Amino acid sequence: MKFTSFLPGIIWFIISAILLTLPGNDLPHNKLFNIPFFDKYVHFTMFFMLTTLFSFPFIFSGEDEAIVKAWFNKIAIYAILYGIAMEFVQKYFTYDRSFDFIDIVFDGLGSITGLLVLRKYSGKKIGPNRNRGRNQN
Repeated sequence: MKFTSFLPGIIWFIISAILLTLPGNDLPHNKLFNIPFFDKYVHFTMFFMLTTLFSFPFIFSGEDEAIVKAWFNKIAIYAILYGIAMEFVQKYFTYDRSFDFIDIVFDGLGSITGLLVLRKYSGKKIGPNRNRGRNQN
């Protein structure tokens, strides 16, 4: 698999690391961000995207479906561990940020949702290797 296939995931990883380590005072403040639990939606979306962007190249890798789904699982677990680690980074290494267990929950929910979406739609691919035994009429 080519390195360039993972560039969207790598770029999103860098963006998420920057956003998660910005000091609290540097975060934007306007009416849109005053939605209740907006921060939790952001965490969910960031980790959904992280999981799907790193997993997406495996869909077209030509690997066996079981191997692809195993990679999906590993990526989701690594994303969750990254979310946990970033909460500790926010607590100990950033200014005006704090540890929030609920952020970890939404990081995990985003990653697991990404995993479930990928698992559901990765098997639906019809291509040269995936349409054996299917009636194409």
